[in-house]
Amino acid sequence: MSYSKIIAEIKSKKAQPVYFLHGEEPYFIDQITDAAENVLAEHEKAFNQTILYGKDVPDFKMVVDVARRFPMGAEKQVLIIKEAQAMKSLKDLETYVQNPMPSTLLVIAHKYKKLDARTKFAKTLKANAVLFESKKLYDDKIPAWVSNYLMDKGYRLKPKAGALIAEYLGSDISKITNELDKLTINLPRGIEINEDHVQDNIGISKDYNVFELQNALGKRDVVQCNRIVNYFISNPKSNPLVMVLGSLYNYFNKVYITKSMPSASDDVIAKAIGLRSSWFLKDYKLAAKKYSLSHLKQIFGVLKAYDLRSKGLNNRNINHEGLLKEMIYQILHEQVKA
Repeated sequence: MSYSKIIAEIKSKKAQPVYFLHGEEPYFIDQITDAAENVLAEHEKAFNQTILYGKDVPDFKMVVDVARRFPMGAEKQVLIIKEAQAMKSLKDLETYVQNPMPSTLLVIAHKYKKLDARTKFAKTLKANAVLFESKKLYDDKIPAWVSNYLMDKGYRLKPKAGALIAEYLGSDISKITNELDKLTINLPRGIEINEDHVQDNIGISKDYNVFELQNALGKRDVVQCNRIVNYFISNPKSNPLVMVLGSLYNYFNKVYITKSMPSASDDVIAKAIGLRSSWFLKDYKLAAKKYSLSHLKQIFGVLKAYDLRSKGLNNRNINHEGLLKEMIYQILHEQVKA
């Protein structure tokens, strides 16, 4: 069951007795937990809502005692265990999960870590409760997620604007949603969000960003690359080297795959490199024409070397700005073997 369906189920007051939420992505767990916290009316919460923290629970019996109580002046009571990963006797709730109290909504939030599916407790949860794994989104899934998030709010999103957001905000869903919420506050419902909207409201330069650096590198446009690098050097906090390295590795990996599939159709290549559609494929195909396979292999070596140097290995006291300049030069110029 998806997190949105779980939230809808809880809000409709047709919730199951037990929800166990686990996984590496805290955002979806927080959203479900927030929904559970708002099921009861304000006047019902005083006697019927209990929030515990795993590290403060001395024994599983405390949870069971609360869960077995009858609601007072309400149809249900809500019991939420936050940071359940810190609860030492968590697995001992197995007996309660097998026979839960129908009038209690128990939500267990086990964040940042996946529950071991091989354990008896996990198998009991799967058979008797709603077991939801909150998975991290891969980088290539972020633009589509952003587009769907905005669509639910009544906005459309241009593909390039979505790619720009994904490149700069990364895969931290909480950070992304915070920025998107700020964006939509300033824009009327129903419009199509473009790069200018993103630039004006999220603070990303439309002309000097990692996405445009990729395009300039793909065209081997030395002048534009230097302009963007100089802008990055002037704004180091907005364009840290670690972010540039990660973005360029993902970009050149897609260029390499495109180069390795000269006879494949656009749809097949787009799927292979994780594009939602073939809309952006022309950029990767252009880059594939500009770089040989041997040059692309050298670029991966350059990126790895500068990643290590940025961490202090084999670095001659050169700051990140200097490393960035060197790295872009090395990428643009293929090293001819003697």
